[in-house]
Amino acid sequence: MDFLEGEILCFDKPLHWTSFNVVSKIRGHLCRRLGVKRLKVGHAGTLDPLATGVMVVCTGRATKRIDELQAHVKEYVATLQLGATTPCFDLEKPIDCTYPTEHITETLVREALTRFIGHIEQVPPVFSACKVDGHRAYDLARKGREVELKPKLLVIDEIELLDFNQEAMQASIRVVCSKGTYIRALARDIGIALESGAHLISLRRTRVGNVHVEDCMKVEDFPAWLDKQDIVQNAIA
Repeated sequence: MDFLEGEILCFDKPLHWTSFNVVSKIRGHLCRRLGVKRLKVGHAGTLDPLATGVMVVCTGRATKRIDELQAHVKEYVATLQLGATTPCFDLEKPIDCTYPTEHITETLVREALTRFIGHIEQVPPVFSACKVDGHRAYDLARKGREVELKPKLLVIDEIELLDFNQEAMQASIRVVCSKGTYIRALARDIGIALESGAHLISLRRTRVGNVHVEDCMKVEDFPAWLDKQDIVQNAIA
């Protein structure tokens, strides 16, 4: 393998890891194995710490393909807690408001989901990597600053209800969507469509383009896998 010329690696991001954590860990293993101090490594699409699943990592000159790879269609499986919201729309922050759920039925959830198929406008979460006046929105939000983000046009190709637990008031959905879709924001908007509230309690990216999560390597398995590879020596000279 030629990691300087460029390789594309696919990992199943662990829970609680940031995308930066994954890239840093992979870069560290590669640099030690190759005997170099520096190697360009990047990822094609951020996953939140509380999300798991497909993360595409590029090395060397393959990092030039990151924009191309980020543009691929993505698939997610998410579980929503209905009737409550959090400031970041997932479990990173505690519940800040609760809403009635007595009127919510499986039929109502299925009907609400149909409203999000096709081209939609979505306001990103304030706890996101979107930039506002040169600053990351999450940095401003964590400092207590008011953050106003503009809606973005995106595409949801498919959205499907996988399971609805009436007693727990939880809905599991599968979403196939374009680059730039925030599933946390989608959860927020589904809650509003149900005349209630909602936030994510689990999120797994199951596909990026043609790469399925079943095809991905565990981060902890990478060193053993790397030891078995034939490395192009002149790439690290």
